[in-house]
Amino acid sequence: MKIHNSMSKQKEEFEPINNPEVKMYACGITVYDDCHIGHAKQAITFDIIKRYLTYKGYNVKYVRNYTDVDDKIINRANELGINALEYSQDRINEVERVMKLLGVRTPDVEPKASENIENIIEFVTKLIEKGYAYPSGRGDVYYSVKSFPGYGKLSKRNPDDMLNGVRKDVEEGKRDPLDFALWKSAKEGEISWDSPWGKGRPGWHIECSAMNLRYLGEQIDIHGGGKDLIFPHHENEVAQTEALTGKRFAKYWIHNGLITINGQKMSKSLGNSLTVKDALAKYNPEVIKYMLMQKHYASTVDVNDEEFLLSEKHLYYFYNTLNEIDKLLVSTPANGEAVSDEVLSKIEPDFVEAMDDDFNTAQAYANLFGIMKYLNNVIADKKMDAQAKSNLLKAIKDKVVELYNILAIFEEEPTYFLNDLKNKYLAKLGMSAEEIENKIEERKEAKANKDYAKADEIRNSLDAAGIALLDGKDGTTWNIKELQ
Repeated sequence: MKIHNSMSKQKEEFEPINNPEVKMYACGITVYDDCHIGHAKQAITFDIIKRYLTYKGYNVKYVRNYTDVDDKIINRANELGINALEYSQDRINEVERVMKLLGVRTPDVEPKASENIENIIEFVTKLIEKGYAYPSGRGDVYYSVKSFPGYGKLSKRNPDDMLNGVRKDVEEGKRDPLDFALWKSAKEGEISWDSPWGKGRPGWHIECSAMNLRYLGEQIDIHGGGKDLIFPHHENEVAQTEALTGKRFAKYWIHNGLITINGQKMSKSLGNSLTVKDALAKYNPEVIKYMLMQKHYASTVDVNDEEFLLSEKHLYYFYNTLNEIDKLLVSTPANGEAVSDEVLSKIEPDFVEAMDDDFNTAQAYANLFGIMKYLNNVIADKKMDAQAKSNLLKAIKDKVVELYNILAIFEEEPTYFLNDLKNKYLAKLGMSAEEIENKIEERKEAKANKDYAKADEIRNSLDAAGIALLDGKDGTTWNIKELQ
């Protein structure tokens, strides 16, 4: 199994520090507003990584934090006239609500910065003692970037080059323009805690270093987040933690790709930020997850209506195939006899090969299309023995559902998913299932009366309205043309 390590910029064989234990930390959300589709991609990515590592037999401890105190949170709380922690807890409750609706599993630990102040103060104190940080004399504490020789090794930036374009008039108490705040002195109207340097609050970067140390220890296997966190956040984490411990912090760094909206960078200032809440109001959770993960996790995903509609169509095809199998199994239940089949025998090895290659969900989904095509061919095979067909279809379906649950899909009953999606499209067409069934019955009567012109007229009118009819030996069924 290989993982692309952002530190080495190469794929590396995955070997946990203390096999079979895996310690994984992903930087979570700064809860100053509703969580958006970019947060969803990060949460889904690391949820799937944990699911797959667990499937592989590893004992994974997964930590994802909340930043519940920072400038944006304080400003927003002040605007609303409420306590900053009260505001951030309200936002955390909303994040947890939409993530549950999205079907993202809860990490093992979800620490908050505000609940780790003592650990943060202790961490900063030790960095001062070791000579990597210094108090400003005005209540702030800064990390001395040039005291850490390895600074820039994750982002591949040279500290000397970083000074280009940086203001040279350093703020009072700060020794170097590159130094960053570990502890910020309290300003009027801000939430604060007592510290050896006066009342204040932690800087952003120190939070994750302190929480990593508390919940996972000095060294972890995987640290991750969005690519936008590589610099400065993760670079600063490396500097802080390795300065304190003298050990390599994270063995593997995993960074998921970012989101664009209709080809543009997602930004509140551009007015194109898509919240998870708004996405869930329009699309099934599995459609959202599939759309975000049908490309490799490190790729940029362009979110637009066409991508969502295509994802709906793909999942409709998958679920419809599973539903057709369920219907066949009602008439001829599988009897549990062993099945020998080339496609069945390759499903799991092909899935593992894809996911072992840096969690390549794109390849795993490409494999799924081939499996579904084969299943539909088996369903349509009129020469195959009915019992052998049922046994084969059930064996493949069970294996597909088991494995692709790891990618967070096929967690619904096929009939529920299909009916939910059909009703959505029917509402868009201004029709109801009952209305279509009545038309089908009317057409059936017309054909019985040899009024083929009327029967054709009904078919054509439904076709024009976006409904396709399919005549079979068991009667006429219907489908939504846009989903075919």
